[in-house]
Amino acid sequence: MAAEEVLQGADHYKSEIERLTRELSETTHEKIQAAEYGLVVLEEKLTLKQQYDELEAEYDGLKQELEQLKEHLHYDNSLSTSQICNSETQANGASDNPSEAEFR
Repeated sequence: MAAEEVLQGADHYKSEIERLTRELSETTHEKIQAAEYGLVVLEEKLTLKQQYDELEAEYDGLKQELEQLKEHLHYDNSLSTSQICNSETQANGASDNPSEAEFR
């Protein structure tokens, strides 16, 4: 009977070892899978960061270009305004200043 109990105890330990080995294998597999998913997430994060940096650089370049265009447009408008004023002054001056010609 003692031999029988020893065999039953050995069988119990054998089945316990098999169960623990399966759980360890499953846990190890899940751990590896989680690490692989983590690497995919990190790679995607890096890709998104690079895209963000590229878009931010493009935005900054376009913003500077817009400012330059605004300055150029403002400069062109001020030139046009001054040219119009000069033309009007010259046109008005020629018709309004016949008396100046008389004084010369």
